[in-house]
Amino acid sequence: MAPSGTVDLRKLLTAVERAAPADAVHAVAGELTRMIGAFGVSFLIADYAGGCLARFPDGDGTGGNTMERVPTDGTVHGWVLRTQRVRVCRSSARTSVYVPVTARGEAIGVLEAHLPAGATEDAVETVASTGHALAYIVITNRRYTDLFEWGQRSVPLGLAAEIQRRLLPESFTCEGAQATVAGWVEPAGSVAGDTFDYSFGRSQLYVSLTDAMGHELAAALLATLLVGSLRNVRRGGGDLAEQVVRANTMMAAHIRPDQFVTGLLLQVDLSTGAVSVVNAGHVPFYRLRDGVVETVSFPADPPFGMFAETRYRTHSLRLRPGDRLVLVTDGIVERNAARVDLPVVLVETRGLHPRELVQDLTGRVVRAVKGRLADDASVFCLDWYGGGERMRNVSSGADASRASAAI
Repeated sequence: MAPSGTVDLRKLLTAVERAAPADAVHAVAGELTRMIGAFGVSFLIADYAGGCLARFPDGDGTGGNTMERVPTDGTVHGWVLRTQRVRVCRSSARTSVYVPVTARGEAIGVLEAHLPAGATEDAVETVASTGHALAYIVITNRRYTDLFEWGQRSVPLGLAAEIQRRLLPESFTCEGAQATVAGWVEPAGSVAGDTFDYSFGRSQLYVSLTDAMGHELAAALLATLLVGSLRNVRRGGGDLAEQVVRANTMMAAHIRPDQFVTGLLLQVDLSTGAVSVVNAGHVPFYRLRDGVVETVSFPADPPFGMFAETRYRTHSLRLRPGDRLVLVTDGIVERNAARVDLPVVLVETRGLHPRELVQDLTGRVVRAVKGRLADDASVFCLDWYGGGERMRNVSSGADASRASAAI
């Protein structure tokens, strides 16, 4: 028997395995009902932009794929998602428990469960433990069904946006021991080919932010070629220098002379904080240190695909614990988007988790242009904690010390 307040993972995972992928959440709800008499159990998945959550339909199939949308502003669900804390609401009729469903800082959604009035703290802890397990159940089962993807889309995507979405990492946020990273792409009305990517290795963290010229399918296909090339070399063990040379050679061989992709690529040594940077025709990035924002402007080499023989220079900087790096595409700093004073905003928002910062910043840009983006607006944030950190200060979900200060 599982200890008091914990979940019998063997039984939980067996129930999920027996269910269809689209019924994984329903299987988890059934186990909570069996274990602690929970009722009205539901999972609400966060949409990509963080503005609302979608409540999964009941598992009987009668509701189809229709999902109730719950706003994050002014709701208990939004509070739990933002703060990454469990919320318990007791009344004479029942005990309602709201739990963050989070894996490595990726705020996937909220588990809501109603228990009998006077439910014990052990029962509440069982719901919390189930929410932790549910994060990994969702991550696994979303590979097999579109149901989770439907819940995360608050607006329909065109073909170019669909391609762009597939180029992004499966999780937009990741907390590591030494660093937390998060990215966001706010597509223009005519998708313009922005992408971001990252990968944590044992000793190195690789980051890229790229911007393909043009719009719609042409830009999406250019981005596909570059991102695929970079990943191919990286996954074959190539370092930053190899990635940029081989990706550029591939691009130059397969695209027209008037096509190109700009990009910023970083390789971070996780033990020392030493950063190698390649700037392929991209706009500068920003470093927030001790409350002061500095523009980091390394000399730019030609964008990818322009000249096959380009020899890309590698520039260096070193991070200190507490540093924040913010990479952007030109959709953040050009045209009417420039009304957002980026250095001032980065100081104002320094207490936000990177996951929230990237959404807040792109939201400000969208409001500044009254919703009419002329270009994709993309942001990537990296918070550095220090090379001496080997473990995250967390047992489940997001690191409480790294969650939003705006509680």
